[in-house]
Amino acid sequence: MLKAWSVMELGDPADALKFAEYVVPSIGDEQVLVKVLASAANFPDVLMCRGEYQVKPDLPFTPGREVCATVIAAGKNVTRAKVGDRVLGLTTLPYGGFADYAVMDQNVVHQAPDSLDNAQAASLFIGYQTGWVGLHRLARIQPGEVLLVHAAAGGVGSAAIQLGKAAGATVIGVVGGEAKADYARKLGADLVIDRRKEDFVAVVNEFTDGRGADVVYDPVGGEVYQKSTKCIAFEGRIIVVGFAGGEIQSAKLNHALVKNYAILGIHWGLYNKKNPQVVDDCHAELTKLADAGKINPFVSERFGIDGVPAGLQRLADGKTVGRVVMEHTA
Repeated sequence: MLKAWSVMELGDPADALKFAEYVVPSIGDEQVLVKVLASAANFPDVLMCRGEYQVKPDLPFTPGREVCATVIAAGKNVTRAKVGDRVLGLTTLPYGGFADYAVMDQNVVHQAPDSLDNAQAASLFIGYQTGWVGLHRLARIQPGEVLLVHAAAGGVGSAAIQLGKAAGATVIGVVGGEAKADYARKLGADLVIDRRKEDFVAVVNEFTDGRGADVVYDPVGGEVYQKSTKCIAFEGRIIVVGFAGGEIQSAKLNHALVKNYAILGIHWGLYNKKNPQVVDDCHAELTKLADAGKINPFVSERFGIDGVPAGLQRLADGKTVGRVVMEHTA
C-alpha cells in the first residue's frame, strides 16, 4: 500500500492534508514509478492545497512536485531512465512526492548528481532551473553586473544568489528580518538589505553610485516590483518570477520606455512542453555547477513523512529559509 499525504478538501496545508493509504499506482508507457527518497516543498504546493494555483488537480491528490527518487518500474517506451537509477524531477499528479511512491512522466526525469545528497538533489530542479533560465537565457547576465534578488532567503531567492555569484555578478539580497539576513550572507550575497529596517531603493542606488541594478530577480511582485523600477539601471532587466506578496502589479510601460529597461516574465514550466531541450541543457549546466561546488542547495529543514503538514504550513506562513524537505531515512 502507498502511504501518502493527500488533500481531501482545500485549505491551508495543516488542515487540508490527511494521511491515507492507496494501492501502488500503475504507470503508462511513458512513465516511471519511483520510490521517493526526498521531496522538496515549494510554494505552489501550498497554493494547490488551497486551490489557488493555476494547476487544480481533482481531489484527492498528493502534492509534492519536486523529488529525488529511485526508479522501481519503467514503462515500455521509457528511454531516459532505467530501474535502479537515482533521478530527480517533477511528479505527475495525483501521485505527488509527499508519499512512499510517486509517478513521473519520463520527459521530466533527470539523473540526480552524485555530488548532492537526496534532499539537495530534490531541491535542484524548479528553483535552480527557474533561476538559470531567467538569469542566463532571458536576462543574459554578465560578469560584473549587479543582481538584485528579492526574497533572497527563500528557496527561489537562495538559488538566484548562488547562480548570480557563479555567473560572476555582484549580488544584493533583500530579506525580511535579521535571521534571514544572516542566511543570505552565508549564501554569498555581497550586500544584504533588511527591508524591515531600510529602503532597498535608497541602499541599492547608493551602493551602485546611482546607476542601479542591472538585473532584478523578483518572486514577490506588487509594491516590491514598483519600487524596483526606481533602482533599475539603464538597459536593466527585471525578471518577473512570481507574486508571493499576493499582489499582481501593473507595469507602467511608459516608465520602461523612458528608463530603457526590459520586463521579462518567466513561466519555467512551459519549457517542459514548448522547448524541453532547454530544460535538459539547463540540467546539464546545473549538474556541472553542483559537481564543481559552485551551487549547493541549502536545506534548512529535513523531516520525515510525519512532518509534512507542519513543514508545508511553516512554508505557507513565511517562517522558513532555504529549502524544507521531506526525506525518507530508510
